Amino acid sequence: MTNSDDRSEPPGHAQTDAPERASSLVTAGAGSYRRADAVFRWLATGAGVAVVSFVGLIGLFLLVQAWPSLMANNANFLTSSEFSTTDPDDLRFGVRDLLIVTVLSSAFALAIAMPLALGIALFLTQYAPGFLRRPFGYIIDTLAAVPSIVYGLWGLFVLGPVLVPVALWLNENLGWIPLFADGNVSIAGGGTIFTAGIVLAVMILPIITSVTREVFRQTPVKHMEGALALGATKWEMIRLTVLPFGRSGYIGASMLGLGRALGETVAVLVVLRIPAETANFSLFDGGFTFASLIAEAAHEFIHPLPTGAYIAAGLVLFILTFIVNAIARTIAGGKVQRS
Repeated sequence: MTNSDDRSEPPGHAQTDAPERASSLVTAGAGSYRRADAVFRWLATGAGVAVVSFVGLIGLFLLVQAWPSLMANNANFLTSSEFSTTDPDDLRFGVRDLLIVTVLSSAFALAIAMPLALGIALFLTQYAPGFLRRPFGYIIDTLAAVPSIVYGLWGLFVLGPVLVPVALWLNENLGWIPLFADGNVSIAGGGTIFTAGIVLAVMILPIITSVTREVFRQTPVKHMEGALALGATKWEMIRLTVLPFGRSGYIGASMLGLGRALGETVAVLVVLRIPAETANFSLFDGGFTFASLIAEAAHEFIHPLPTGAYIAAGLVLFILTFIVNAIARTIAGGKVQRS
């Protein structure tokens, strides 16, 4: 007589259930991964939307705060060189000179820093011996940690007097070029865009160098070895492989440095310390940038209308940085597509 507990399942039953259980486990695992992917997607999207919203809210705040002062302005905001806010009932302010000094000093700094940063990055990635790369790179990166006020004092008391003979020579021999023509301040005083631009170049040099160096390091080794194997010289290998590969990163790093130069405040305020009249598009002009003017007058922000005038200047700087970033992305994007 057979006991009911001794009844067993058909031999193929367990084998039939195993694939079904495995399939259900795979389905459950895929479902959990899809849920995690959806959560991550929403978190990433939310972070992006939050950043864009914050930027938009900053721009909206600047516009709202500046609008009453713009409506009360008795001068042309875009073309006037006057910036008088002492009388709330007679506001007269324009950004012409601020725009010229800001753009000219930053562009001059970028023109100096870009080739230097490119040379340093190539040296550290292609030419420097191994024992020199790390300490030399560390020294360059350390420049980014120096406070702005230190750069300003260095430019005022050390670099400025040293550059006076150079500035005088350029003015005497190349004065027929508008950039080196007589400015609105004394060259001997040292408080010129020429000095401020060189100080800014030193300040943005580590930013451009660091990013460019890391991009050049990502150049595929097989591409470089292939170029050398085909008989290319060291420079030809760099020109045909390293530079095309890192071009967009180099441009992006340069625009990042330009953004730093456009917004620099303390160092420029210390160097460009001499109030000046209308700017003449010369490197030997003095005056204020957007950031340095706002910082210099910050203690006077009491009445809303004069305060709004400086906020309006800040709004122009805000828009200027967007234009610079748009140009950088256009150039870098076009280079990548052609590559």
